[in-house]
Amino acid sequence: MSPDPKAAVYVISVAAELTGLHPQTLRTYERLGLITPGRTGGGGRRYSHRDIELLRQIAELTSAGIGIEGVRRILQLENRVQALSTRNEELVEELEKMRAALREAVAGRRTASPIAKPSNKLPVLRRPDPDMSVVVWRRGR
Repeated sequence: MSPDPKAAVYVISVAAELTGLHPQTLRTYERLGLITPGRTGGGGRRYSHRDIELLRQIAELTSAGIGIEGVRRILQLENRVQALSTRNEELVEELEKMRAALREAVAGRRTASPIAKPSNKLPVLRRPDPDMSVVVWRRGR
């Protein structure tokens, strides 16, 4: 089993060696808010594997000539893209569940007797009318 990538295990000297950066550069990046290493009870910095990867990314961007504010913006945008991608995956999954529930409801209506009341509370499905609007309701969580 591999260690948790968020586990803060590397001291600053090891993190500096792994990233090829000077320890003072790591402190500067922390002061600028680009990275937030964990802290020990005594206040010592501890870097995680994820922190090391982030520091390598920052080093790569700065060596390509991008300034610190540009690096900050790139990291913000990458975080935003990741959050949106995760949310999109959640919505696709929710949509698939709703489609399956609607298919099940339609199949149940086709096999149910005409007098029986439907057991679910899904809306009645009709053939779409091009002049009508469609409203989709979503239950709160």
